[in-house]
Amino acid sequence: MVKEVRASHILVKSEDKAKEVLAKIKAGQSFEMLAMECSMCPSKKKGGDLGWFGRGRMVREFENLAFNLKKGELGITKTQFGWHVIKKVDEK
Repeated sequence: MVKEVRASHILVKSEDKAKEVLAKIKAGQSFEMLAMECSMCPSKKKGGDLGWFGRGRMVREFENLAFNLKKGELGITKTQFGWHVIKKVDEK
């Protein structure tokens, strides 16, 4: 069972912007560079890296997606903070 995940994210205001960012990543643009350019979260300074976290540390919608993605996979979810493009970096 996965106890912790390491994830990065890009926080934007709208679903359309999240989909646009995701499309750019899938087209080969750097997740980290897009995080620095587009994200509203202070984590943008680290390319969106949130480090390791266990269950109960993030808002429910974010946590559910981060834990359910496969390593290296991307996904989009909405929370009270906005829209997140999440990249699952690793799990342990």
